[in-house]
Order: sequence, then C-alpha cells, then structure tokens
Amino acid sequence: MRRSRFIASAAATSAVAIASPALAASLPPANVTLGNDVFLRENWQSLQGRGVGIITNQTGVTSRLQSTVDAIRRNPAIKLKAIYAPEHGFRGDRTAGAYVPSYTDAQTGLPVYSLYGPTRHPSKEMLRGIDVLLFDIQDVGSRAYTFISTMAYAMETAKAYDIEFWVLDRPNPLGGTTVEGPVLEPAYKSFIGLYPIPMRHGMTIGELAKLFNDHFGIGARLRVVPMNGWQRSMIWPDTGLQWVQSSPNIPDWQTTFVFMTTGLLDNAGVNNGTGFTKPFFYAGTYGLDGNALANHMNARNLPGVFFRPAAWSPIAGFWKDKELSGVELVVFDPSAFLGIRTSVELLTGVRDIAPHAIDVKATELARDWGTDTLRTGLIAGESADAILEQWTASTDRFKSLRTAYLLY
Repeated sequence: MRRSRFIASAAATSAVAIASPALAASLPPANVTLGNDVFLRENWQSLQGRGVGIITNQTGVTSRLQSTVDAIRRNPAIKLKAIYAPEHGFRGDRTAGAYVPSYTDAQTGLPVYSLYGPTRHPSKEMLRGIDVLLFDIQDVGSRAYTFISTMAYAMETAKAYDIEFWVLDRPNPLGGTTVEGPVLEPAYKSFIGLYPIPMRHGMTIGELAKLFNDHFGIGARLRVVPMNGWQRSMIWPDTGLQWVQSSPNIPDWQTTFVFMTTGLLDNAGVNNGTGFTKPFFYAGTYGLDGNALANHMNARNLPGVFFRPAAWSPIAGFWKDKELSGVELVVFDPSAFLGIRTSVELLTGVRDIAPHAIDVKATELARDWGTDTLRTGLIAGESADAILEQWTASTDRFKSLRTAYLLY
C-alpha cells in the first residue's frame, strides 16, 4: 500500500476530545478493526462478574473515536472499577516528564491512579477488587517511548497478584516491516528502554506484550485481542483510522516518523524543534550553517526525505527565545524513510560541518540510545555507515527472534 504521504487532516490533530456517537457516524470507515472494537463486540462476555481496571489515556478510543472507557461503561455487565494513567496523564494534558497525580475523574466518577508519579507499578491498594487489567494505549513504534515500559511494569504487577492482563491491540504507525537498531544493551536499561529490542522494532503493542511476557520472562496471564485487517506493510494512513495526539509533541501521525529521527538528538546538543510549532521536524543549534547542512544531507540521498535550510526560535522550553538554525525534515515518502539512519547521518553531518555544535551528554545519550557506541563513534570521527554497521548483527538476531511473536 502506497497511500502513505504526509497529508494532514483536521481530525488528525484532535488531541483529547471524545467524539459523540453523532459525530462519529460522519467519519469515513476504517480499513482496520482495532483490538478494542473486537473486544467490545466479541470478547467482553469473559469479564462478566469480574472487577476490571483499564490502563489507558486519550488515545484509548475506538475506530469511531469513542472513548474505550465510555464504551465499556455503557455495558452494565462489565464492572469497570479503576483507570490507570501513564506519562502525560489520562487526558494527555501533561508535558513530557511532568508529574501525573492520582485523582477521581469528574466525567466517570472513577479513580484514576497514576503510573507516572510516586510509583510506576500499580500498588496492591490500586488493584483492590481488580481481577482483569486491560491495556489500551496507542504506541508510536519507538523503543524510547514510555508507554511500552508502563505496560511491562503493569504486567509484572499483574503476575505478582495473579491478575489477568489483556492487551487490546493497535497498529504500529510506522508499519511492521522495517526494523532499525541499535538493540538496547542491558547496561543502559531504563524506563525509556527496558528490554534489548531495537529502537525501531516494527511490532504492535500486543506483539511486544507477547515478547516481553514469554521471551523476557514476565510470565503474566496474558491475553492479546488482535486487530482485524491490519497488515505489516501498513503505515498509519493505510489503516484509515484517525490519529489522536499520543503526547503533547506528537500531534499527528506524521510526527511519529520524525520523532524516530530527531527525538534522540537533544542530548547531543542538537535542538529538535520541540518548543516550536513543528516539534521533531527540525534539527539544528546556534550559529549552524543551515545551507551547508542541507546540502550535505541531500547529497547523502537518504530514502524518503529532503532537507530544507531553516531558522527558528523556540517559544517554550530550554531553548526558549534562542535563535537557531539548521534544517527542516521534509518526509515525502514515509514508507521508504529510515528514521535511525537519518538520525545518525544528521549527527555526523553536524559534527563534520560544525564540530563545536556537538555537545554530548554522555550518560543521557547512552541511556536514550541504549548503547554508548554512538557517542564513541561520533568522538572518533567515524562515518554514519561505520556507526550503523556496528548494530547490524544484533538487529538481525532480533528480526529472527521476533518472528515467534508476530500476530499478523
């Protein structure tokens, strides 16, 4: 499928609104039936008479943009008792890294327990009366995104308290065919990367749950409710689904692709456009020659992307009011785009054009990338090809490993 161009839509930027049935009726039909739709139609009977909790946020909507929480509550046979919120909160209104409190939700009257506050594992008290935990959150396809770590921690707790764990599967917006390293090295395990998987893993959230549970030994009573109609070749627009902002700096599906590239540049001293109008579509810093960088990058003939010289001044965050220059990423063919290769090419390009601009925060960069080989390669003057080649063998091993856990 090649209907994969960066075409914006008004619906794609609707961040936290919950569609009413009347509004949902006007949406075009999707090509994919989400796991939550399958659950609501076919699987809910297994939960009759049992206490249910759901780990979700604003992305937990059906294909008609109806809140999964609201859809469940309309079925009196399902006893929904609690909501559990990841980073950015249940309504998606918290900035990256911001404390998420626990509270009672005014709309539903249900307790909302924070999994991004004092604890990132649900406590025994949070799980009182819960027999089954549902997980319904849209992931972005990158290892360095905390929602999959929240899922893993909750699965560990479910195992400890003998609670069933159900994952309502969703598409990987980047598709399910391309895999890019590096594979995380255990020494750099953190909440933004728990397991040795590649940065771009090419798996759905349900497939990751199976991998985490079986191969990495969580051992929970796991059930994945698969989608209908999703194919591995599909990127987000091929699904026909509407995108709901997954976090404050990822307002549309297009951003998931550039997030894979520029989201990990900041701890090398390169601004990625966060705090400006198009987060993650920029790469640059003080006094950088944007024309030189654009010419260098375009000469590399990287698939699916063009680089435009750009200047910007962030309106929020660490870089607020600083005059920055560099390039804007114009991704004209996301199906062909290689986000991690492009990221390494950007870093080596900036290093070669303006060595003063690279300001590596060693601990943070190794944590973000799950390896220290990027930092050492940059310092040693290695080419992008040489840095990327170091990751090929472990990435190939993962490709073989993951085949046992693929559902589609």
